[in-house]
Amino acid sequence: MSKSQDLKQYIASLPQEPGVYRYYDSTDKLIYVGKAKKLKNRVSNYFQDSKNLNYKTKALVRQIHRIEYTIVNSEFDAFLLENSLIKENTPKYNIQLKDDKSFPYICITKEAFPKIIGTRRFREIEGDYYGPFSNVKAMNTVIDSLKKLYSIRSCSLPLSEKTIEKKNYKLCLEYHIGNCLAPCEGKQTMIDYQEKIHEIKKILKGNVHESVQYFQEKIKLYSEQLEFEKAHFYKIKLDYLSKFQNKSIIAGTKDINLHALSITESETTAYINHLEIVNGSIISSTNSKVKKVLFESAEEILTHIIIKEIPVQTSKLEIISNIELSIETPFTFSVPKIGDKKKIIDLALKNALQYKLDQNPKVKESSNTRVLNQLKSDLSLTDLPIHIECFDNSNIQGTNPVASMVCFKNGKPSKKDYRHFKIKTVEGPNDFDSMYEIVSRRYSRLINENSPLPNLIVIDGGKGQLGLAQKALIDLGIKDKIPMIGTAERLEEVYTPGDTHPIYINKKAESLKLIQQLRNEAHRFAITFHRNLRSKSSITNELNNIKGIGEHTITQLLKKYKSNKNIYELPFEELKQEIGIQKATLIKEYVNKKRDSN
Repeated sequence: MSKSQDLKQYIASLPQEPGVYRYYDSTDKLIYVGKAKKLKNRVSNYFQDSKNLNYKTKALVRQIHRIEYTIVNSEFDAFLLENSLIKENTPKYNIQLKDDKSFPYICITKEAFPKIIGTRRFREIEGDYYGPFSNVKAMNTVIDSLKKLYSIRSCSLPLSEKTIEKKNYKLCLEYHIGNCLAPCEGKQTMIDYQEKIHEIKKILKGNVHESVQYFQEKIKLYSEQLEFEKAHFYKIKLDYLSKFQNKSIIAGTKDINLHALSITESETTAYINHLEIVNGSIISSTNSKVKKVLFESAEEILTHIIIKEIPVQTSKLEIISNIELSIETPFTFSVPKIGDKKKIIDLALKNALQYKLDQNPKVKESSNTRVLNQLKSDLSLTDLPIHIECFDNSNIQGTNPVASMVCFKNGKPSKKDYRHFKIKTVEGPNDFDSMYEIVSRRYSRLINENSPLPNLIVIDGGKGQLGLAQKALIDLGIKDKIPMIGTAERLEEVYTPGDTHPIYINKKAESLKLIQQLRNEAHRFAITFHRNLRSKSSITNELNNIKGIGEHTITQLLKKYKSNKNIYELPFEELKQEIGIQKATLIKEYVNKKRDSN
C-alpha cells in the first residue's frame, strides 16, 4: 500500500470497533503499536491537520507506509494485545511500556482473612493471581471497585481467629466510613469474609452473573418493603459491578493456551486469521490469504497455514478452528461449539471476515449487514438474522387486551409485514397465556400458508412470557427451527429459553441497539392499536348496552351520523328508515329512559 490517497481510503474503511493498530515503514518494519476503543476514529487522528500534531507524531506519520489492525472484544483485550506486541517487537516510536517490567497482576493472598493487592511479582505460593492487566492504573481501578463492592480490608494486620480473640486491635477509620466490616474486632466472621472473597474470585474469572442477580434481587426486595436506603446501598454496589460487564471473557480464563485459526472464502481466495492465546490473553494476530487454485479444499488450506505458521513443539499443542480437520496431526484439534473457546474462534472469524472485506472493497458490507453479523455472534446464532419478528402485549388497566408483532428484514422495519392481534381465548389481563396464543396463531398460519419462518424471534416481557412463547413453538413442532430470545425490564438483560442466567451484551453494541429498536417499535405498535380500540369502545360502549342492537347496526349508524349524540337526536321516522322499526324503537326507548333518569 503506497503512502498516498490509497492509505487515506484504507483508513476511511476501518471499522468503529475496539482493536489494536500497527504501523509499518517502507521496509515493512513495525514502528508503532497502538490501541483504540474505535479503530477508525483513533487512526484518523494521526492524519489530520499536521498543525495539531506534536513533533514525535509528525515524524511517525511521515514514515507510515502500511497499516494492519486486529479487532478484539473489548478495550481490555486491546490493552493486553498492545502490551504483548510492544514487549515482543519494541517498535521505534513506542516509548511507553518499553521497559523490562512485567505485567501487573491482582493477588488474593493465602490468609485466614485474605487481602487484595497489586503486584508485578508472580509467586503462586503467596496467593491466587488474576490478570495480567495492561497497566497499574487499570489494575488499581479493579481493586478499588472490588473493595468497595465487598468491603474487604485494606490493612496489613496478621489476622487469624487467635489474634482476633486477644482483642489487640482497635477500630480504624475504614470501619467508620463503611469501607471495612472490622473482622479485626470480630464484627465480621471468617466464614462471611471468605464467602465475599469467593465471590470476588468468581468476578475476576469473568463470572459476574450470580452476583448481578443477587444484587438485583436485593434491590427489588428492599424496594417492595419500602426500605429505600438499603435498596440504594445495593444499587450502588450493582453500579460498581457493572464495570466488569464489558471485561473480556478471554482475559478471565488464564489457563487457556492455544492457537485459533478461522477461514472464510471467496470464489478464488481463502482468507485466514490466526490468533495466539497465552494465559488467556491474545499475544499475536496475523492475517493471510491463499489462492484456492493451489489447493483442493479449505481443509488443505488450513493444514498448509498450520504447518507454515505454527512451529512443531514437543509439548502438547492445542489448535481450534471454525472448520473440521480430518488429516492426522501431532496436535490436539477441535471445533468448539460453546464456551470461551467458541468466543475465541468467533473473534478469529470476525477478523478473517473483516480482512476479506478489506481486500475486496467493492463488496464492503452495509452497516445493516455488519449489525446483523454482530447480533449473530452475540447470540451465537446459526444463521444471519435477516428476518426478525418481535412480539409485545398491551392491556392497559386490564381492558381490550391486544398484542402486536413487528417485522424487521435486513435490519430495517418491514411495515407491510406488521400484524396486530385481538386476544380471543384468554379472559382478563394475562400476559403469559396471551403470548402463547398470539405466537401459536402467528406461526400456525405461516406453517399452513407454507410461508418462510423468521431467523429470530424476540419476546418483550422477560422469562415468563418467553417460556410460554417457547411452549407454543414446541406444540407446533418448530422449536428447533427458530431461535428465540426474551428482553427483561429496561433491556439490561437478554434471555434464551431455559437459561437461568442472561446473556450480557455490551450496552454500546449496535446489536443491542437493534434489539432495543425492535422492542420499542413493537411496544409503539401495540399501544397504538390498543388506544384505537379503547377510543372506539368509548364511542360505541353506550349503544352496546342496548339489548338487540348489534355491532353491524352500530357501525352503520356511526358511519353515517358520526356520533351517539347525533343518533339520539334523529327523528323516529328517519331512524326507522335506516334500521327498521324494531331497532329504532329500542334505541328511542333507551334514550327516553336516559332523559327521565336525568
